[in-house]
Amino acid sequence: MKTTRVRIIAEELEAKRIADLLESVFEDDGNPVAIYEATPDGKFWAAEVLLFDVEPDAAILEVQTRVGKDAFTAQIEAEILPDINWVEKSLEGLKPVRAGRFFVHGSHDRDEVPAGGVIGLEIQAALAFGTGHHGTTAGCLEEIDRLFSRQEFIRVLDLGTGTGVLAIAVARLQRQHVLATDIDPVATKTAADNAVINGVGPLVSTFTANGMEDRRFDEFGPFDLVVANILARPLMKMAKSIAAKMTSRATLVLSGLRIEDGPRILFAYSCQGFHLERKSAKDGWLTLTLVRGRHVV
Repeated sequence: MKTTRVRIIAEELEAKRIADLLESVFEDDGNPVAIYEATPDGKFWAAEVLLFDVEPDAAILEVQTRVGKDAFTAQIEAEILPDINWVEKSLEGLKPVRAGRFFVHGSHDRDEVPAGGVIGLEIQAALAFGTGHHGTTAGCLEEIDRLFSRQEFIRVLDLGTGTGVLAIAVARLQRQHVLATDIDPVATKTAADNAVINGVGPLVSTFTANGMEDRRFDEFGPFDLVVANILARPLMKMAKSIAAKMTSRATLVLSGLRIEDGPRILFAYSCQGFHLERKSAKDGWLTLTLVRGRHVV
């Protein structure tokens, strides 16, 4: 698949505003958006969006058409990226990550798993999100560790599973069945493959689904624990449908959130009867644990 990167260069505040515009327009279509410093002095920043199967000129026109040519005045450029597995490339130099009792590593670090109650999770490089290095994934792993040390969960869903690392963590920790779903068929295949690598293939069921309306969710639910490491806007849109598949005394772990996303996410899920139990931040990313049908101390 041809991947075209559209980059917009502007001063920091303007670049961040542009990145927010790009997210609001492209996020639901699965086009990744990034924001980062473009110059060493931090004066200029770059807002980027990846488009697929489109030439550079057409990609610039699409961005300008969907965002609005007058929405920003900044340098805009586009280029076709080399046909490289960028996830695999980025993982080549990454070190293992410790998150709670979990130790996330690649196959080359299999012998580095510490002894003494540490659970190794071997996650292979693939075109799917979730290696433990991102603040959202590490935050979810730490919260899974905390929750299962306090209570038992019977029906667990990893929504937006990516590499399957969160579902595998639950299966390894409790030796129990977990459902792992994603909108991307590459992700669900990756999750299934990684479950086999980690010795929990029979415990992790996967299927590809857009949202929560798929009837197959009813075969596994209602869920008393859902972990959803996605993005803020999809999580807000799915608040009602996620809640409908959960028990009356369920726990919900949400991540993929920026710090500023917290209030609107809490409002959306409070309308479904959920209350904040715990929040944590890691590397600028927020993880929220919500409960319903119980008093929050």
